[in-house]
Amino acid sequence: MAHRILIVDDEAMITKSLQKLLKKQGYDVTIVTNGKEALEKIKNEDFDLFILDIRMPEMDGIETLQAARKIVSDSKKKPIPEIVITGYADEEKYKAAVELKVRSYIYKPFDTQEFLNTIQKVLNDVSQ
Repeated sequence: MAHRILIVDDEAMITKSLQKLLKKQGYDVTIVTNGKEALEKIKNEDFDLFILDIRMPEMDGIETLQAARKIVSDSKKKPIPEIVITGYADEEKYKAAVELKVRSYIYKPFDTQEFLNTIQKVLNDVSQ
């Protein structure tokens, strides 16, 4: 069965290209455009990986990540590893992500192969 990946990013161009890239690699990809949509998906579905942008309207990536972890914990689901992506060098958000022990932090624009390698590494680490 394909790994299920949830991507949350408010930039349509990014989500479309990531969805196309990851589906081509055999992943089952769900796209949402904001934190609230992501939380609804996490409440109702299971995912193997959560990829989210830091800078989004309404709820930023750190707030979304914290709320998602609470939902997962409260519902006794297995933790979802996270990869944070951002186009901005925000030291405060980076520190927050490090403190939350996200699996990886990637700056946009990123190399496609490096991105795929990071996903594979995170999924392999979790399954061991």
